[in-house]
Amino acid sequence: MILQVTVKPNARQRRLERLSDGTWRAYVMSPPHEGRANAELIALLAEHFHCPKSAITIQHGVTGRHKRIHLDVRGDAPKAGRGGSG
Repeated sequence: MILQVTVKPNARQRRLERLSDGTWRAYVMSPPHEGRANAELIALLAEHFHCPKSAITIQHGVTGRHKRIHLDVRGDAPKAGRGGSG
């Protein structure tokens, strides 16, 4: 799944909202310095979509406020190191 997200750093509270045009707006409390806002954005998206942070990648806009996010929503993929035989 691909998401278009506008990030608002230095917000008073963390939240994620879907806009009427289908894009998302993320409010993060971290400053846009040394990747802190991006890390908080990934954590916020992982919480919202109930997926691991490793399933989220920023495809475009790492240094800007407008980002294209790839969310790997394959929930039935086997986890590494967890074999079925035992």
